[in-house]
Amino acid sequence: MPSGGLEIALTFLLALVVAVVFYLIGGLLAPKGEKTSGKLSSYACGEDLRPIRPRLNVGRFFVYLVLFLAFDVAVFLTAASMRRPGLYPALYLVISLLAVALLPHVGEA
Repeated sequence: MPSGGLEIALTFLLALVVAVVFYLIGGLLAPKGEKTSGKLSSYACGEDLRPIRPRLNVGRFFVYLVLFLAFDVAVFLTAASMRRPGLYPALYLVISLLAVALLPHVGEA
């Protein structure tokens, strides 16, 4: 009787072989469509659009990045401090939210 680790490895290998066999059979049995120029074009509607350069507002992206990081750190620290419930986690969360709320107005002064 095989040991636990060998049994798991054999089960994984068997599942992998079965998945590959099903994938290959599906590829052989699937209907093959003809490759027309419309299917090979990049747009399904067939329009040839000129490439445009996307406009990226770096300032707005930076604000979203800082907001995400601030909320991420605040949630992590609040979750990590749940062993000590009380005023400190709630106070930290309120201060963090106020700082994030005032962040867009920092450059206006």
